[in-house]
Amino acid sequence: MSSLRVPLTGDSEVVNYLLFITSITYLAFKLRPMALHCVHDEPFQIYFCTITCYKWLPLFEEGSAYDCVYQWFRHLPKDGCQLTGYVIMPNHLHCLLFMRHSGTSLNRVVAEGKRFMAYAIVKRLKALGKTDLLRELENGVKANEKRKGKLHQVFHLSFDGRECTTEKLVEQKLDYIHHNPVSGKWDLASDFTRYSHSSAGYYERGEQNEHLIHYKSLT
Repeated sequence: MSSLRVPLTGDSEVVNYLLFITSITYLAFKLRPMALHCVHDEPFQIYFCTITCYKWLPLFEEGSAYDCVYQWFRHLPKDGCQLTGYVIMPNHLHCLLFMRHSGTSLNRVVAEGKRFMAYAIVKRLKALGKTDLLRELENGVKANEKRKGKLHQVFHLSFDGRECTTEKLVEQKLDYIHHNPVSGKWDLASDFTRYSHSSAGYYERGEQNEHLIHYKSLT
């Protein structure tokens, strides 16, 4: 079998060819998509996290399950994790999580939260008689997951976790999530600071919020 060969006629062409290959390899590395399955385990770091419902279905709304998210929030300090900002939308949630130590990785914290919320949402949907929605979640389970006993696909398999390395970046993310309820197709409040499932009231109006710690007070 013949192999592909690149004809090179001189030393200068060899150098140029190697430079070309190096530049292509570098660009491919720089432009690669962020891996959502990577391990996030840096302590004393704020992460901007997104958890999305399966097929962007409004499961928090349909299951009246906003309170299930708050139950997870209350558990976070037990895992060495502090909540510094959030918004819960009908079909997804954003949160900023501060990891205080390396004992528990962000991946494990979020995975456990997703399992807890998924179980609660399915239970609520059953109680509300949302059979069509439950059937859609059942159909979303992949064959290998079914063999493990999984019955419903409530969230996207992975989550998006991005480090916020500067205070400015934290503030940008807070501004983004706080405006989420009044951006694009969403019209969930007349004033973004008054959307009830958000940390906007805490930061913008000075409201009390038992779940939060101000990002400026983190040490």
